[in-house]
Amino acid sequence: MTAGAAPRWASVLDSVVVYAQGALCRRLARGTVPAGGQVRVTGLPRSLDPDSLRARVVDASGTRVTEARLEVEAEPRDADLAGELLREVERLRDACAAAQGRRDRQLTLIEEVGALRPVPPARRKDDPHRRTPADAWLNLSAFVDERLTGLHGRLRELEEELRQAEHDLSVAVDKLSRASTDAPSAHVAASFCAVLTLDGAGEAETEVEVEYGVPGAVWVPTYRLTYRQGEENGRLLLRASVAQRTGEDWTGVRIALATADLRRRTGLPRLRSIRIGRSQPAPASPGWREPPAGLTGLFAGYDAAAPRPVPNAPAGMVQAVPVAPPPPAPGGYGGPPFAGEAEGHPPQAFGSGPGDTVARSRPRSRPAGLPRTGARPAMAPAAPGAAPSPPAMSAAPPAAAPPAPVAGPPPPAPVAGPPPPAPVAGPPQPNVTELDYSALVLSGPDAPEDRRGRLFPGAGLDPVTAEYRRRAETVAALPLPGHTVRPRESAGSFDHRFDAAAPADIPSDGTWHSVTVGEVPVGLRTAYICVPPVEQTVYTTLVLSNATGQAMLAGPVEVTVDGEFLLTASLPTLAPGGVCRVGLGPAEAIGVTRRTNLHESTAGLRNNVTVLDHRVHVELANRLAVPVSVEVRERVPVTSEADVRIEERADWVAPEDHDEGPERHAPGTRLWRVELPAGATVALDGSYEIRIPAGKALTGGNRRS
Repeated sequence: MTAGAAPRWASVLDSVVVYAQGALCRRLARGTVPAGGQVRVTGLPRSLDPDSLRARVVDASGTRVTEARLEVEAEPRDADLAGELLREVERLRDACAAAQGRRDRQLTLIEEVGALRPVPPARRKDDPHRRTPADAWLNLSAFVDERLTGLHGRLRELEEELRQAEHDLSVAVDKLSRASTDAPSAHVAASFCAVLTLDGAGEAETEVEVEYGVPGAVWVPTYRLTYRQGEENGRLLLRASVAQRTGEDWTGVRIALATADLRRRTGLPRLRSIRIGRSQPAPASPGWREPPAGLTGLFAGYDAAAPRPVPNAPAGMVQAVPVAPPPPAPGGYGGPPFAGEAEGHPPQAFGSGPGDTVARSRPRSRPAGLPRTGARPAMAPAAPGAAPSPPAMSAAPPAAAPPAPVAGPPPPAPVAGPPPPAPVAGPPQPNVTELDYSALVLSGPDAPEDRRGRLFPGAGLDPVTAEYRRRAETVAALPLPGHTVRPRESAGSFDHRFDAAAPADIPSDGTWHSVTVGEVPVGLRTAYICVPPVEQTVYTTLVLSNATGQAMLAGPVEVTVDGEFLLTASLPTLAPGGVCRVGLGPAEAIGVTRRTNLHESTAGLRNNVTVLDHRVHVELANRLAVPVSVEVRERVPVTSEADVRIEERADWVAPEDHDEGPERHAPGTRLWRVELPAGATVALDGSYEIRIPAGKALTGGNRRS
């Protein structure tokens, strides 16, 4: 059964895992396996990564996938379904052009009327002087003024009509630029389809899963925190802002969010043993063999048939083209051949059972057009570090003499280039691109003689697919919402996955959309902090503790207190079991005042010690209807001089290492923790003395606060 006659299975997008950049999509398709075992799964976007295609059987029918490859499909679209926004833009553009034309014609008419002037008849030599008809002049001026008044009134209407048309056109153009890329803007839609070869169950009902990676998808975490004052728990809702421009709408699919890098290298280094002696392990097979004998004579008839014209040559000019030998093909062996390659079997199928059978689109053991043999395809010798030569015209045989060229300017003298690199001794070592059999292209008879009839890596993605991928990757440059941090920056050295609680809809329009992931159980406690030496204001904070096994990434958190929205704060990254503080701003209902007093005296037998007695008085007033716990932070001086002593006389305490939050207190910090009843006032007193010997005194006096 040929690929064109293979039955078509429609696929449905089932789940999507959005990574830090890019996504992994899974589609499900179900149908009856034909006798030939080949089916076409349709609906794949054009922007997908061809190297990421995988397929497996998800049911227990005993069928397994032995091959998976991609093909491009094009089909006409219904005119009523495709390009509605594009047609609207074209209609508005025509309307705008018509309005501008009417406005321009009105301006021309105004210029014509404004140019009206009285023209007296030509005066002959013998004619006497005539009196000017003033009434006619005045009548003409009145006519012009009246006419211009009407024309300018119409001009204002036309200019307003033009402004409205331009506004409607700009809105339609903006909608078109933001529209989903799932609906094509042309009447022909191009997409990928996966051609699968199934084996093992005959004509049976089978369900397959097709997995592929796409660029053009990003996400950032956001949160919503709801709590009531006086309670020790709250609800932290994890949400995500997701933007995608993959070319397909995600409608009703299961969404998962991951912090990992989809394209991160996962290969492990392989350490080989070193043996002393003559016996060494056999080297790995390089996946290369010598070209077959007689390959150069395969194109002798083609060369002898007729001379080939020079590309881009003038009409009537045909000449033989001498071709310089191309540089060696790229080398640098990237690794051992794929499993099953040496025996000539397709290496793309792997797995141990029907549920584990996975087929990849690369590599293929046999490129199209080659005979089905167990030997490897022939490739050109490769030299390490050299770049592949572009295809060029081959030299014509001496027997076919070309006609005389048309007279013209002499060709420019060839520029001497760098000499070709010296060949490397030993067998050629193919690189990774030359072992990617599905990407190899068989050079035709018009290629250089060293390349004809041999396999070389192709040019990569076709221009249409490359344009789809370029458009999809533009979402990486989207401006981030406020307080948001990209997952790779906030995740640090760990990777986590968050599964959404319900299916979601995310169109392929390249704008941010909110997705509810689920509720995160967190410990919550309201704490009030005051730093009177810096600012006589009490601040409200929330102490969050993460009791789950997953980290909470940094991002904005919308705080709702007692059913009313308070503010949007910034939540730091919180590891499992970690504790952090989130500031909510000043608490106006709690007042604080601070007064200080300094008394300077001397002590010692000879009054050679300066004593600085500092006294601190802090008053707190709670005007809330509920009791609160306030942490007051003070400071005392610190010294590195053994002769300078600091003596404290207060009930404050030094902060301990197990205090809440990742903050680090500065040396000399002292804490008061006060339980303040509703409507109560509390006074806090503290003091410390600084004893400075006369030899340590500063010149010009002691520095005081």
